Amino acid sequence: MSDSISRRNLLKIGGGAAAASLAGVTLQQGEARADSWNSELVYPGADGRLVYVPDERGKMIPDFSWAGYRNGTESLPSVPVVKEIGPIAGELDSTARIQAALDDVGAMKLGPDGFRGALLLKAGHYPVGGVLKMQRDGVVLRGEGQWQDPSANTVITGTGGVRSTVLWIDGAAADWDSEVAGTRTGVISSLVKTGQRRLTLASTLNLQVGDNIMIVHPDTPQWRDAINNGGVRDQPSWTAGAYPIMYNRYIQEIVGNDIVICAPVFNDLRRSLSQSYVYVWNRGRVLRNVGVENLRIDMGDPAPFNEEHPESCIVVSRAEDAWVKDASLLQFSNSAVWVQRSTRVTVQRVRAMEPRSKVVGGRRYSFCAAGNAQQILFRDLEANLARHAFVATGTTTCSGNVWLNGSNRDGRNESGGHHRWSQGLLYDNIKELSNQSDNLWALGLHNRGDRGDGHGWSSVNSVAWNCTVDAGRQLCVQTPPTAQNFAIGTQGIVTGQNWYTDHQKGYECGTNRLGLDPSSLYLAQLRDRLDARTSGTVGAAR
Repeated sequence: MSDSISRRNLLKIGGGAAAASLAGVTLQQGEARADSWNSELVYPGADGRLVYVPDERGKMIPDFSWAGYRNGTESLPSVPVVKEIGPIAGELDSTARIQAALDDVGAMKLGPDGFRGALLLKAGHYPVGGVLKMQRDGVVLRGEGQWQDPSANTVITGTGGVRSTVLWIDGAAADWDSEVAGTRTGVISSLVKTGQRRLTLASTLNLQVGDNIMIVHPDTPQWRDAINNGGVRDQPSWTAGAYPIMYNRYIQEIVGNDIVICAPVFNDLRRSLSQSYVYVWNRGRVLRNVGVENLRIDMGDPAPFNEEHPESCIVVSRAEDAWVKDASLLQFSNSAVWVQRSTRVTVQRVRAMEPRSKVVGGRRYSFCAAGNAQQILFRDLEANLARHAFVATGTTTCSGNVWLNGSNRDGRNESGGHHRWSQGLLYDNIKELSNQSDNLWALGLHNRGDRGDGHGWSSVNSVAWNCTVDAGRQLCVQTPPTAQNFAIGTQGIVTGQNWYTDHQKGYECGTNRLGLDPSSLYLAQLRDRLDARTSGTVGAAR
């Protein structure tokens, strides 16, 4: 039901509508424009594959192409309908009826492709006063349209007051610190650089190809000193030891005591600052192969600053290879799609509109990668009135996440990483338009310092590629200690100053210059990786 993606059908990911919506983002798939230009750090070589060059500090842009469903190697599947239900006139709460139908599908036999089937919610209006829970592998919830008219679309309305979310996709996975006994081993590489996938271990005796491992870089005093206390100045320091860097990975290859992992690390693992280690994750039941498609969720059109309604439309938690696509999500106070404790998730062609809440902290994080969210792909997005439209809030365990081809209008704050060393974030063809924040910057890869409860460096080893900020607003890019941030091909103003005027500006090139080639970094990197897989060559593990 899903197909491997080749270079030829790369533009077909998610169907023709997605390809059409990305027409301005995919110029690198054909001939370059006559007025095109290249970054000195990443550019197409003579064979068409990207060449990577370090900046003057030795920092290189990493490969972000591993984000998304099945690490980007397969298109989202078309799962057959196995059950359908329709609306009932006068029904005050459809929660129990929809939940029973989801449970019925969840009790069906799991097919060899990993799916049970799709539950179709026929067009109509469904008031939901509880929380709909998707907790079984291989189940898809599908509607018949995402627009306002319930005669032709599937409209779910969150009723019944405040709660965390209307729809919860949630597995029963263990915490990331749960180890398989006897599998822990140290990383003895003196330095594993950002972007590398090869690590040398003290032993691989108790590891095998296919193991789901955790790579842990402890939050040591030496590392904290190297990053200048995380950028916090007047607020209390981050809790000692509370922010280890962690990577959730699979082993692809073992050669002696070297392992090659499925996606790169996004922060230097320097042994002199922290002794990193690896163990097999005792993962429990991670929810797999679940999706939500083609529907609308709203909160019944509350007043603009009303918060007496569910906080989020959809929460994805403890899942792997999940997706949300073709959805309109409205009137939330916290988030349209909130992803946490999950990997390899795609959020595609989703609208996050008309949030209803006070315009204060803790609200309006429209498309959010939260704690332990890694390799999440948010693409083809539309938002308005967000405080943080495209945001990573997950600290040191949040990395490798991509926001591709999205716009936010009339924003009230900034997009970007939010706090405590989120790494490897890519903002690719993201537009912040008519931003109304009290701050000048609408997109930030920088130090938030004493904001909030001491947020510090919000984004490191992160990239803004071909992004736009208008109406006199700015993209703020700063250089973190031991790391780098990059702003390439920005339309608008790029600055290195925010609340702090003493930070070095991050890497900047091509500001207000049209024709950046490749126009999308993520799509070009994905093309390269899929080409290498199709041809049988091995992509560089750097």
